[in-house]
Parts: sequence; C-alpha cells; structure tokens
Amino acid sequence: MRKLKSILLYTALGLLANIGHAETVDLEALRVGDMRKLTFHSAPIAGSDVAFMSEDGNEMTLADFNGQHIVLNFWATWCAPCRKEMPELSALQTDLGGEKFQVVTVATGRNPLPAMQKFFDEIGIDNLPLHTDARQSFARSMGVLGLPVTLIMDPDGNEIARLQGDADWHSDSAVAIITTLIASD
Repeated sequence: MRKLKSILLYTALGLLANIGHAETVDLEALRVGDMRKLTFHSAPIAGSDVAFMSEDGNEMTLADFNGQHIVLNFWATWCAPCRKEMPELSALQTDLGGEKFQVVTVATGRNPLPAMQKFFDEIGIDNLPLHTDARQSFARSMGVLGLPVTLIMDPDGNEIARLQGDADWHSDSAVAIITTLIASD
C-alpha cells in the first residue's frame, strides 16, 4: 500500500513539475478506490456566502478560508457513514493540514454541541472543528441533499470536486489528489 502511495504521489508531483497547474494535470487519473466516487467539475462552481456557526459560536463563511484549499465535510451525529469516515478526515488533516490546506467539518441539522463532542470523543477526533449549520441553510446553499457529502474547495472559495457518501480520505489516492492541488499554488 505504501508503494502505491509513493507511486501516486511521485506521479502527481512529476506531472506538476512538468506542467505547472493542477487544472492541466489529469486529476482524474489519480482517482482510485473510494476516490472514484469523487467528481471533478469541468469548471469551478462558486461557493456560498451563507453563514454557519464556528465552534466558538461566531458566524463564519467560506470567505474565512480564502487562500486555502479545503476539504469541506458535511456530517451529522446520527450518520453512521460519517462516523466511519471521520477518522480518515482527521488523519488527512494531521498529515496535510497547514497554511495551504485544511479539513473543515460542518455538522448540519440538529446536532447539539455535547452530542458532537461525544461523537468526536468516541472515535478519537481532536483536530477537526465542531462547526454547525443547525438550520441547514449553508448545506442547502451548497446543494447538499444527503450525508455525508464532502466538497473540495479551491483557494478562491469555489467548489472544484464533490463526493457523495463516505470515503477513505486518507487513502493513497486522496492524499495524492490533495497534495497535487496544494502543490499547484
């Protein structure tokens, strides 16, 4: 598995070195396993300016993440597939999170903060935010109809890819895709 990860990563970085922009790199070729469910858009889709609540109770929007690629995950405490994929999102944040990239989690619908904290505690998550979208306004504005849904947003706040359902976001394929995007800036 580690060998496959290395091959994917070096292939992606080699393509970037030769071409220079993720838009021209065939990111589709990096989609393996669960990432085959990831759909790249032919053109970026403008993100939403609808507010959601930060974990400290303040309103925020996607504009708060300008300049960063983000993996934006919509989830809920009652969602079994969300429980399955959250540790993978956490591992992705641990490995790649920083100035150019972060995983942003938003619990949509009725998800009381104590229940969200318990959910994270039970599965050992301590590095992802507990943002909320109680009225689902933000989720609806982003076209989220079921859970989980994960979007990849570019540094300008545009949606460039979408995955419906759970996935291994720490797989070799996912890491290669995100690394390629980060390196393109």
